Amino acid sequence: MRREPPMRWLKKSLFAKLLVVMLISATVPFTLSNMISYKTTSTSVERQIIELNLNTMDVGLEHVQRYLHDLNRISVSLYYRETLMNDLRQSVFLPNQILSIGNQINLMYNQRSEFRGVTYTSAINGQTFTRFKEGLPANTSHPFNSSIGQTENRLYTVSHVGNERVLAVHKKLIDYPDPQVLGYLSIYSGLEEIGNLIRSAASPSKDQVFLYLHENMELLYATEESAPHHEWTISKVSDLTGKRGVFNGNLNGENGIFIYVKKNYLELPLTVFKFVSNTAINESANQTLNRSLLIQSIAILFVIILASTLSYLTLAPIKRLLRTIARVQTGNFDVKPEGERLDELGILEKRFQTMIRNLDDLMNREYRNRLELSTAQIKMLQAQINPHFLYNALQSIGTLALRHGSEEINKKIAELGSILRYSMDFKVEEVTMQTEIQHIEHYLSLQTGRFRNRLLYTLSCSEEAMQVRIPKMILQPLIENSIIHGLERGKGSGTLHISIEMDDELWIRIIDNGKGIPPETIERIRKDYAKQELHSGEESGIGLINVLNRMRLYFGQEFSWEINSIPYEVTTISLQIAGNGLRKE
Repeated sequence: MRREPPMRWLKKSLFAKLLVVMLISATVPFTLSNMISYKTTSTSVERQIIELNLNTMDVGLEHVQRYLHDLNRISVSLYYRETLMNDLRQSVFLPNQILSIGNQINLMYNQRSEFRGVTYTSAINGQTFTRFKEGLPANTSHPFNSSIGQTENRLYTVSHVGNERVLAVHKKLIDYPDPQVLGYLSIYSGLEEIGNLIRSAASPSKDQVFLYLHENMELLYATEESAPHHEWTISKVSDLTGKRGVFNGNLNGENGIFIYVKKNYLELPLTVFKFVSNTAINESANQTLNRSLLIQSIAILFVIILASTLSYLTLAPIKRLLRTIARVQTGNFDVKPEGERLDELGILEKRFQTMIRNLDDLMNREYRNRLELSTAQIKMLQAQINPHFLYNALQSIGTLALRHGSEEINKKIAELGSILRYSMDFKVEEVTMQTEIQHIEHYLSLQTGRFRNRLLYTLSCSEEAMQVRIPKMILQPLIENSIIHGLERGKGSGTLHISIEMDDELWIRIIDNGKGIPPETIERIRKDYAKQELHSGEESGIGLINVLNRMRLYFGQEFSWEINSIPYEVTTISLQIAGNGLRKE
């Protein structure tokens, strides 16, 4: 007995391959992760906390910078009011000027809800305008000295309105391009908005965050006003180099890490300073570890369940492939097998490809047989002369002979002869659109002689479409179908319009207002068209389905059609041929 080579079972079994790969992929990483996670989680979480806080504090400072920019924009808004600037240049303010300046100060105060006060002091006459929140003392002191350069003039400072710490924005109003100082503007803003921006960096809420201005570390905002701010923390941050960093320390008797980010807005140094306790770090590490263990447990359970149902999951694609094969056998060749495998799916793919080739050969032979059969049937149909049409045409000619002279009778007989010669010329199977239209004009001329005023028709064809080659005897069955089944069997009269247009595609439309085509007849035509069968006889739709099948045989997939019918209103038969399938004389 021949001995099987080692691992032969693994090469031959798709089930074994999937099972082994899934177990290895799940078990090995989980085992290694559980061995080292306890030692590395704390460090990893601390790194993540530091990085997250640095990024969050960066974003918070960017928001503060945008807020300071907004305050700066408000402080220079006086420059955009030419009338107000003219008033501020006066050495003595008139009553109306005092009212205008006061209104502008009030307007500036009302621009933001957190403003506590706005003051303006004229450098020309010393007059001061103030607007402070009700209940707060009006602090009119100004940081600018009349002797410019003798004091430290800062745009942004930490100030107080009453007992409340506020951000003060100071601005010298200069009469550009003249260097003369017109006055000094101060805006005192509460810290609600800055607090909202900074508190986004204090998550969880027990973390403490501080915002300092200038190099001497003026405290502007703290999440806990009661927290002691020791001098060593200020000096510690002041001595640090770099725009961002971390160091270990102690705050309020609790060990942790201090995280800081420094940025400048214009020439104003900004420093946000955050303390994260070790308790918070360890809590996050424990939560992360617990979540990791829970996820790993769920994943292992999922692998066990997946392994038990792997047989079904393996057979499901095979069954889908077999169903696809069945669809291909009905003529749907859209699915293309790919891949070179040695397992069960590889065998199915090879058999599938063999079946595709066999079916393709079979369909090609069947197509040629149908083409030959359709040609014979078309010639048979061309050889059949509709006795009703000949009878009615001759009757019309006889009637005209009684009423008119021989000239019109001769014309009608000539038209009838042209129709017979065109219909019974079996050597010609395709013609130009112009030749087909000439035949249709003869046919419609005889029909109007029969119906007289009961049949009105129009025929339009673009010059571009005249030289397009089409199968012979395409239009007459469609027009005859509209006249006999739509008009004659309907109200006995009506209007017929034949439209042939060409741009990128060729459109042929036959439109009438006759009896219409019932929905069940349209559905039957669709089914017969799908079967690719030609018919003979006089049943409604037979000539139409034969025309559609001939057009498909001639133009292939470039041909499409549509029928829309509203009885006694409009019935439209539309034939469309894409430009790629067209041939010209």
